[in-house]
Amino acid sequence: MGSHSDKHSGGGHHSHHIIPQEIYTRVMWALIVLTAFTVGFHYLFHVVMHGSVLAAPVAFLIAAIKAALVLMFFMGLKYDKPENRWIFSTGFIFLALLFVICMLDIFTRISETSTL
Repeated sequence: MGSHSDKHSGGGHHSHHIIPQEIYTRVMWALIVLTAFTVGFHYLFHVVMHGSVLAAPVAFLIAAIKAALVLMFFMGLKYDKPENRWIFSTGFIFLALLFVICMLDIFTRISETSTL
């Protein structure tokens, strides 16, 4: 009778990377600080400056950094196989392509003025 690891590993060797608690704590504090930045920039752009063109890009940049931290550390993609990272990032590549195609559609439309 085989051991527990023989049954579930398919005969191959698979090891898990154990991340120290200190790294999780640092990532948690980074996420809290980035959330505070999000709130601060929202206040700056909407209350102090009464709207800004930079509001959405800054918010998306902070959100992308926070998502990257969660993907790398909490989902373990930083220590996973490179093939899994490529498979996961393919979804984001196609999402970016969808955004680019939508922006091209919106920004190349001919504006119509109302005759009323």
